[in-house]
Order: sequence, then structure tokens, then C-alpha cells
Amino acid sequence: MSFDGSFTHAMVAELNNLVAGGRISKINQPYDNEVVITIRSNHENYPILISANPNYARVQVSRTSYVNPKVPTNFTMTLRKHLSGSILKKVTQIDNDRVMVFHFTTRNEIGDLKEMMLVVEIMARHSNIILVDTQDDMRIIDAIKRIGADKNRYRTILPGDTYITPPNQNMINPFSDDFDFNIVETLLSNYPNQEVLSTEFRKTFQGLGKDTSLFLAKMMHVSTNHRDGFSEFFSFFDNPNPTLIEHNGSAIFTVYPFEEKATTFNSLSELLDHFYETKARLDRVKQQGSVLIKVAKSELKKNKTKKKKLEKTLENTKYADDYRVKGEILTTYLHEIKKGMTKITLPNFYDNGNPIEISISNQISPSENAQKYFKRYQKEKNAVSYVTDQLEKTNNEINYFDNILSQIELANPSDLDDIKVEFENEGYLKHHNNHSNKKTTNTKISKPEEFITDEGVHILVGKNNLQNDKLTMKDADKRDTWLHTQKIHGSHVIIKDFDPDDKTIEDAAMLAAYFSKARDSATVPVDYVQVKKIRKPNGSKPGFVIYEGQQTIYVTPSKEFVDNLRKNK
Repeated sequence: MSFDGSFTHAMVAELNNLVAGGRISKINQPYDNEVVITIRSNHENYPILISANPNYARVQVSRTSYVNPKVPTNFTMTLRKHLSGSILKKVTQIDNDRVMVFHFTTRNEIGDLKEMMLVVEIMARHSNIILVDTQDDMRIIDAIKRIGADKNRYRTILPGDTYITPPNQNMINPFSDDFDFNIVETLLSNYPNQEVLSTEFRKTFQGLGKDTSLFLAKMMHVSTNHRDGFSEFFSFFDNPNPTLIEHNGSAIFTVYPFEEKATTFNSLSELLDHFYETKARLDRVKQQGSVLIKVAKSELKKNKTKKKKLEKTLENTKYADDYRVKGEILTTYLHEIKKGMTKITLPNFYDNGNPIEISISNQISPSENAQKYFKRYQKEKNAVSYVTDQLEKTNNEINYFDNILSQIELANPSDLDDIKVEFENEGYLKHHNNHSNKKTTNTKISKPEEFITDEGVHILVGKNNLQNDKLTMKDADKRDTWLHTQKIHGSHVIIKDFDPDDKTIEDAAMLAAYFSKARDSATVPVDYVQVKKIRKPNGSKPGFVIYEGQQTIYVTPSKEFVDNLRKNK
């Protein structure tokens, strides 16, 4: 189910129940299109995520951790100026549209009470967050996305403009008090096909996404009393049972378990945190790490091309020994070479005397022809050594950038700074400090993620190369246990226990497998060994280590397992 008008209806009720009457304590903008407003209500803090993300626009209480930028954005400063310390009177919805309005009471510069609105338009790429002064003719103070006349002829969203609601689509609000059920009966009689009926529902009723209309059409088809079935369906949005459904091979969120394969949650917000956890994280990482991804992919492509050329060169050098043989045969039979010859057939004493044809130049002496073959042999022999060395370095580079891309895929936005510093230190990005080529030695590296097992054992998981190096080579005790997926890109994992039992090792191995490129695989091999047996070769890439004396355990990664471990913190 998309975050459509009907789901907005349910979320408005949840927010009113939780935070209406609360006071704003914090306002932050961790990402370009997302604001987090923390409201203190009933002795508890509620972080309200308000997202105008083109792909994942929504409003919810979110317990996901965020890292705020060092310098607040202009929009953040505007919100803080006008809303800090204000009281949230209520949250409303415009009809059954995807427009949510936060109504605040605050005080102006001279201390008089005034009302402000924060309007959230949840409309895919047209989503927006708009601060409006209700006592100044609905004047727009600012918006997270400013829209000029060149982008929208119906309305502009700029500071000083009058706020105009999105265009009315002349559709029927299914929650209205004067709803006429005869319209539903007409649609049912005219469109008996379930999918066609769902399409007509979307055209007729306001706030129905595709999944919502399909569930409604299905319910109408199985209901013996259409009026009661219709009323029951929309009652789910007034009394939701937050549910994640496995539907047609993918997961969707709903307000009710309309199908059997369903997982229920305590609140709509908890449901959305679960549903968007990976999707939103990848989207944010993709946006904030675009430069890093571009550099990694470019270097990977360059080195793969280089590898093909080196392999081709190495393939050609396999004939090097033929040049030596021909040189030695010519040296043995110099007296057989006559003036003006361009080729000669001689017995090959390396092949039981079988004849071999050798090309020669009639512009140089027989001895010089032999020396020419020896020189070509030496050149190819030297090339083998050089190409083999270059091929090893190129393979290391390919492995390195494959690993980096895997780390970015598993990263949180907060982990990207470490990867950026690593790229600067390795020379793949210009240094942020006056383009210096010196390595950054005093940059604070983010902390690895910490998990606590049911038995109370602490397990640390590095999320990038700098974290991995620091965790394994500096922070870990030599008697701790180190884990890593076998020959698969992944995190360094440390068990903070000198003698972990089998259950703890299995738990840590599950984490190592989950935070690796094999996250979606089954039966993943994970090596484990004491930290004292880990070595980092001189000059090796960040995150690279070698070890010996390891043991191996096979596990199947599980998101549910990792989520449960996180709850122990």
C-alpha cells in the first residue's frame, strides 16, 4: 500500500493521539528533503520524520537514528526561528488527499500568540514541506522545495506567495459524512471485473492508491452485504492494525492483514520504520555518496579494462621461448644462411630434429639475425615479469573497489565520511584541506556498530575499511575473537570475550554474514580466529588483513536475527 490519502487519514489519527498538545523541542534536517521535528508530549520525546523524498515521501514517528549536518540549512534555521518551542494544536488532513497539516501555536517577536501551519504534501516527486503564516493571509514563509512559475503554472511556492492547495480533482471523499453509497452500487453493477473495478474506484474516490483500491475491490467481491463491506473496509483506517504483507513476491504495508502472509506491528510508525529501513537508507546513501560511488565505479571500470589488456599481453608472451629456440638454432647453423635469404628451414634439435622454418632479414648478417631473436626473447621475458606484477596490482585494485561498493551498499549515510577520507588518503579524491596530498591522520573515525547477545556478550561490527582497521588492529584485545566471511567482501567482527561459547560464535558469524556481500545468500562460510593471529601487510590497502589458524562456521544471514539483537542495546 502506498502512502495514499487513506493511509494519511490513519497516520493523522495516530499523530494526534501521540503528539497533539506537545511542544517542539528540536528541529533538524538530516537530509536534503527530510526534516525531523522532535515533539515533547506526555513526558516522552517523539521524533516526527517529515519527508518530501521523491520516492519515499511520508510522515511518521521514526526511531531510526540520524546524523545531522554540521551546518544547519537555511530551511532548518527558518523553521527554528518560527516554530522552536511552539505547541502543536492538532494535525489535520485536507479532505482525503495526501496533504497533512500541522497546526502550531507560537509567539511572535513581541510575545503575542499567533498560529502557523506546516503543510506536508505527500505527492511523489512533487512532495513538499511548506511553512505558512495563517494570520498573514496564508503567506508562505519558506518551503523545502521552492517552485517558481517556470515549473508550475497553477501555483508558485516561494517566500511571500499566498499558499494555494493542490488542484482539486473533483473526487469523492469516502470518509465524508454525506457519502452516497449508491455510487458504489452503480460501480459494482457496471464493472464486475475485480481489477477494472479497482481502477474505477481510484478514478471515483479520493485517496486510494493502487493496492488500496485492489484490496477494496476484492473485499467488495467477497462481501455478502456491499454497504457493510464498504464501511468495514474504511473502518480499518480509523482503527488500524498495522501490517506488513508479502504480496506477489514483494512486501507492502497496510492498515489491516488483508492476506494470510502478514506481520503486524504496534503502530503505523513502527511499521513504516521497518518497511523503509533498507529502502530509505539506500536512497540516502545513493544521494549523499554519489561522488564516492562514481569514483569507485570509474576506477573499477578502468582497472577491468586494464586487466583485459594485460591478459592479452600476457597471452602474447607465451611464445617468448620460441624466440630463444630460433636464436639458438640460427647460431648453430650460421654457415647455412646464404646471402639474400628471407627464410630458412633448419633441424630443430629441441624437437627431435624436426624441420623448423625461421624468418630472417636479408638486410643484416646471419649473426645479427640470431641476436635479433635473442633480444625479442629477452624483451618478452622481461614483459612477463612486469605484466604479472601489474596484473596482480590490478586485481588488487578491482578487489578493493568491489569491496568499497559493497561497503557503500551496506553503509548508513553516517559511514560515508570515513570512505571519503579513505579515498582522499589513497589519492582517489582531492584532499578537502587545500588539496593536500598528505594523509588525514587526525580525522575522527565513526564508531563500529555494537550488538549485545542474549547472554550479554558485546559484539562490534565495522562498516568500512577505516572502521575495520581501527577495530581490528588498534581497539581489539589480542585475546578477542575476530570473524570475517571467507573470501567474501564484508565487515570485520569482534567478539569482546576471551573464551566465547559456540552460541556466541554463531551469533557473531550471523552478523559477519549479514554485513557482507553474501547478505542474501544461504550457508555462508565465516572464518574466526583470535585477533593475535591477524596481520596487516606493509603497504596493503585499508581493511586488508591476512590470518592463519582459523576455523570456519557456516550460517545463513537473517535480518530478523539482526533486528532482535539490536533490541538488546
